[in-house]
Amino acid sequence: MEEWQQILAKSIVKPKDLAERFGLDEKEIEAIVGPYPMRITPTVLETIKSKDDAIWKQVVPEIAELADIDSEDDPLEEDLMSPVPHLVHRYPDRVLLMVTNQCPIYCRFCTRKRLVGKPGFLKKGELDRAIQYLREHTEVRDIILSGGDPLLLPDFLLERIFKALRTIPHLELIRIGSRVPGSLPQRITPKLCEMVKKYHPIYMNLHFNHPDELTPEVKAACGMLADAGIPLGAQTVLLKGVNDNPDVMKRLVHQLLLARVKPYYLYQADLTKGTNHFRTSVETGLNIIKALQGHTSGMAVPHFVIDAPGGGGKIPLLPDDYLVHMDKDGALLRNYENKTFHYPQPKADNRRELPMVGVGASLDNAEESYVTCGDSYPDRDGYAAWGNSCGGDADDL
Repeated sequence: MEEWQQILAKSIVKPKDLAERFGLDEKEIEAIVGPYPMRITPTVLETIKSKDDAIWKQVVPEIAELADIDSEDDPLEEDLMSPVPHLVHRYPDRVLLMVTNQCPIYCRFCTRKRLVGKPGFLKKGELDRAIQYLREHTEVRDIILSGGDPLLLPDFLLERIFKALRTIPHLELIRIGSRVPGSLPQRITPKLCEMVKKYHPIYMNLHFNHPDELTPEVKAACGMLADAGIPLGAQTVLLKGVNDNPDVMKRLVHQLLLARVKPYYLYQADLTKGTNHFRTSVETGLNIIKALQGHTSGMAVPHFVIDAPGGGGKIPLLPDDYLVHMDKDGALLRNYENKTFHYPQPKADNRRELPMVGVGASLDNAEESYVTCGDSYPDRDGYAAWGNSCGGDADDL
C-alpha cells in the first residue's frame, strides 16, 4: 500500500468517529450517511478551524440534506445521455467518462450524490465498450475523465485507461476532473507525474471552493502537476455560507493563480436532491463576477455558468450592464468604473490609407509607401517582424 493510500485509510468514514471528534449526534449522522456517504481526509480535517466554517460546511453531513425531497437525483439527466455504461455524451465533440465512484472526500453538495461512495470502478469490459463507442464516433475529439475522482485509481489502472484512449486517432485531448490535489495532496507523486507525461496533451480541472483549502502542501502538489506540463484549471461551485462573498472569491482566485491554477468555471449549484441548502441566488454569482471584472487580473476571473436542468449544458452568464445599447452605428459600453464609452461599428466602405513599408525594399533602404487597407491583411512576404500591416504604428525593432 502506497503512502497516499495509507493516509486515505485514516479518513473519517464512520458516524461514531465524527461524533466523538466534534461532539455531534451520532444517530443523526448515521441517518444522513445512510443514503449519502461520508469521507473526510486527514488533510481536510486539519483545515477545519471551527464548527460550521467554510470547510466544515463542505464535508460534514448536515440534517438539511434529508429535508430536501423535491429536487432530482439526476437533474442534469446524465443517465439519459449515456449511450454506453459510465459514458455521457452531451456535447457534439466531447464526452465524459466516469471511471470510479470513489472520492477522497464526499462533498455534501455533489451533483452525483446518487452515485458517489458506492463500491467499484470502471471494469475492463465496460472500458472496452466505451472505447468502441469512441472509435465509432469520430466527431469526439475531447474526453473528460470524472467520477468519482479518477486520481483515486492506482497508477496502473489510470495508465490502462490512458493507453486505451491514445489508440483512438481522432481523440485529441484528455481531461481529468479531480479534487485530489486539494484534499489528498500526498497522491500527487513523482511516479504519477512521470506516467501522465507520456500521454500528453492531458489537462486537469481541479476543484477548489475556498482559499483556506490552498495550504502549502496543496500548492506543492499543484506545482508538481504544473511542472509535469499539465495545464491546470479550477472549477468552483458557488455555495451559500462558503464562498458567496466577493472578498472570499477574490482571495480564492488569487491563491489559485499563485498555485499555478487558472480559475476556469464558477458554477451555480445544481438542483440535486440533498443540496438545496447550498444554493444561492443567480444574482449572487453575477455580483461576484462584477466585483472581480476590472478590479483584478482578467485571468483571475472565471466563467460563471449554470448547468441547465434537463441536460441543457453549461450556459455562461455575465452582468447585463456592460452592454448598455447596440445598434448599426455602434455599441455603448459600461466599464467596471461605471463609465460609459462608445465603440463604433465598422463601415462597409471604411477604407483608409496607412503608411506601410514597401514590399520588395531592403531593410536598410526600405521606402515608405502608402497602401489601401481593407478588411484583410495583405501578405507581407516575411516583413511581419518589422512592420504592421493595417493596425497603426510599426512594431518596435
